[in-house]
Amino acid sequence: MAAAIKLVGFVGIGNMGWPMAANLLKAGFDVAVCDAAPARAAQFAGEVGGRAAADAAAAARDADCVVTMLPTSAQVAEAAVAMAEALAPGALVIDMTSGQPGRTREIAASLATKGVQMVDCPVSGGVPRAKTGELAIMAGGDDTALDRAEPVLRAMGTSVHRCGGIGAGQAMKALNNLVSAGGFLIAVEALLMGQRFGLDAGLMVDVLNASTGMNNSTQKKMRQFVLSRRFDAGFGLDLMVKDLSIALEVGRDTATPTPFAALCREMWAGAAAMLGPGQDHTAMAQLSERLAGETLGGNK
Repeated sequence: MAAAIKLVGFVGIGNMGWPMAANLLKAGFDVAVCDAAPARAAQFAGEVGGRAAADAAAAARDADCVVTMLPTSAQVAEAAVAMAEALAPGALVIDMTSGQPGRTREIAASLATKGVQMVDCPVSGGVPRAKTGELAIMAGGDDTALDRAEPVLRAMGTSVHRCGGIGAGQAMKALNNLVSAGGFLIAVEALLMGQRFGLDAGLMVDVLNASTGMNNSTQKKMRQFVLSRRFDAGFGLDLMVKDLSIALEVGRDTATPTPFAALCREMWAGAAAMLGPGQDHTAMAQLSERLAGETLGGNK
């Protein structure tokens, strides 16, 4: 039986990774953190605790488990190469990146030749639930490896959904974000139609949330980030486009017709091109606003 996990290396302490690593410390794990941003690991160690590591290899050295929370699978692959010699046989890699299932399977196969297991465990819930440790986690991989990962995952999330073999968690995450993105887009268009008709946008949100039109965006995004004009939910527009592209890859790989999903992805990609880099995903509403020649809200 593999030893219990005590020392965790954490690679990528961005908006999501920072509170996730903090919750591992709160749960009693020893944590070594690293990040591509200079001095961020040292800042985390100074403000939260744990140990700052110079790079992924240093974070992985002597670790029972390494968590990767990075923007793309390409960066996970780079980290895996860097960590390969530092990881001891029997170590576990938990990739919490919203990545590409096929690429993740390749990385897992490469690590397996060194006696290192890998599971994919992307999350849903955004920065607020990352801070409270209430993330929903979609897990893929061998059941034995997931059993070992469970205490680490439970320190960061309140629900762990085992979706299948390696890559299944990431496929599920991309499809979840497809549904979320479609719900956001249709909610914005409905609010624009209603406002031009003469309905108050805030009132519409209240009615939708008491009716069958309710979805996550009407509940947690329209008033908070669109009508308020804050556009600062904490999840990047570019990352949403990436996830929608992964969802379409799943569609292509399974020969599933996806006309609405394709249109949804193109709308979000168009917004990213129009608004430029560094935008929050809720700024997507501005594309529909420009098409309509109408600005939503100002009311909360």
